Amino acid sequence: MKIIVIGAGEVGYHIAKSLYLENDLVIIDEDEDACLRVDEFDVQVIRGNGANATVLEKVLIGADLLVAVTGDDEVNIVSCMAAKLIKQSNKNFKTMARVSNPDYIDRPVAKRTQVGIDVMICPELALASEVADILSVPSAIDSESFADGKVKMMEFVVKDNSNIAGKHLRDIDLLDCCIVSALFRGSQLIIPHGEDIIQAGDHIVIIGKTEAMKDISSFFGEITKSRSRVMIIGGGVVGFYLAQLLENTRLNVKIIEKGRQRSEMVADNLQKALVLHGDGSDLNLLKEEGVGEIDVVISVTDNDEKNLLCSLMAKQLGAKKVIVRADHFDYVPLFEMVGVDRAVSPREATVNEVLKLTMGTGIEALTTIEGEKAEIIEYTVSRKSRVTGKLLKDVNFPDDSLVSMVVHGGVTIIPRGNYRIREGDHLLVFSLPTAHQAVEKLFK
Repeated sequence: MKIIVIGAGEVGYHIAKSLYLENDLVIIDEDEDACLRVDEFDVQVIRGNGANATVLEKVLIGADLLVAVTGDDEVNIVSCMAAKLIKQSNKNFKTMARVSNPDYIDRPVAKRTQVGIDVMICPELALASEVADILSVPSAIDSESFADGKVKMMEFVVKDNSNIAGKHLRDIDLLDCCIVSALFRGSQLIIPHGEDIIQAGDHIVIIGKTEAMKDISSFFGEITKSRSRVMIIGGGVVGFYLAQLLENTRLNVKIIEKGRQRSEMVADNLQKALVLHGDGSDLNLLKEEGVGEIDVVISVTDNDEKNLLCSLMAKQLGAKKVIVRADHFDYVPLFEMVGVDRAVSPREATVNEVLKLTMGTGIEALTTIEGEKAEIIEYTVSRKSRVTGKLLKDVNFPDDSLVSMVVHGGVTIIPRGNYRIREGDHLLVFSLPTAHQAVEKLFK
């Protein structure tokens, strides 16, 4: 596939890193340093304006997809519109634009085909939505929904006081509608088997029916019955949208925003949340607001270093869990290494959406886990799929993959070897990145 990427910044760089081995990539950016950085991959790099029609006409010959991910919303939108006009004779040509201004988009991912954009994504709204999902189950550190909300994936940390620490997987009395898909132990990924022993500190990934996941907390040393107090540091796009998502939940939300005008706007548009004008890195303010009694502190300013500082201060003062926004991909594992419970990147959602577009038809959802160590992909089985009509045990899935869940006719099933795959089924497949090409071929 020939892919044009407009923007060689943090997002463009990681898109190139994920795709250059299997695709023909052209990267366009005006910044010389950004171009030099991405030139380490086997890609064509052009220094120029990606919204310039003259530049686009030259590179769009034979192109299948254009992805505009600069830091300028208008450049991204114009690039997609111009590309669609140039490629209007090719109905299979797709465009995707990253935007941050809520005036252009009111949800994480949308279609704007009337203006030439097949996929429009707002990374900030996607991040807020991810954090809201995590907050729905107190002990979770990651969460994703699949199959129109019927299935949920959650990642937990096994604590010292958890009643499953030291047990074999086969001895865990999970609900019938839930399954352990993976174990992460340090840098090691374990595809689970019944004889594996769970250890304190393990990260465990569970997939199950959405309504059943709230009952899972007791397995992971969750002592309090509810975690109702949340503090959000930063009332920007992420913080404000997150607070809106939490308005109709049982959570008691408090927001700290440094800008006076912004804090007043946020307060005027929220019914329940308490909005404070102040600096989230002010130690005295955090003490006054009782951060030590807060269950979850979420630091989502647009400064990574400040987010880390605020979260570590909150943790030191007694906050039970801290979640941090990290715009730089490389900071995510570093932040978690120094004591942050969960670092989330708004850029990750953009990269995942691009991967979905490059993986062809039948891909309904894709999410990466633990810094791209593994993937969970939702496939829809078509009539022409190689797996259609076959028993699961007869399908030659790669060793580094596992069919965790099937949704058939709205019914969620943990499949056994004698399950027969049917047209229209939604299959959730857990796999290592090295296996996804082989898995993808089975659904073509």
